[in-house]
Amino acid sequence: MALTLYGISNCDTVRKARRWLDAAKIEYRFHDFRQDGLDSATVNRWLESRDWDAVINRRSTSWKALTPKDRDAMDARSAALAALAAPTLIKRPVLEGDDLLEFGFNESRYATLLS
Repeated sequence: MALTLYGISNCDTVRKARRWLDAAKIEYRFHDFRQDGLDSATVNRWLESRDWDAVINRRSTSWKALTPKDRDAMDARSAALAALAAPTLIKRPVLEGDDLLEFGFNESRYATLLS
């Protein structure tokens, strides 16, 4: 299974996920939103398989920077546009592989998904 871990390198949760994957000797490719960018096809794929509020991190600084009007009117379409404009809105890390898409990091969840 080819795995890609999406996130930003200075995110503590992304670092935890990377340490866990490394310790478990699970191969993956790291895709940094800031360095490698983010394309609309990827964001739309995620939003087609999950509700926008599972993809967007409502606790992020980027979410709080949105206007109350934008937050209240958020839907899948506006979430895609907002995530492309500010990828740090996306709940991190994103682990994607064949038939696998996970937002956020939970050690026991990773262990279950990757066993």
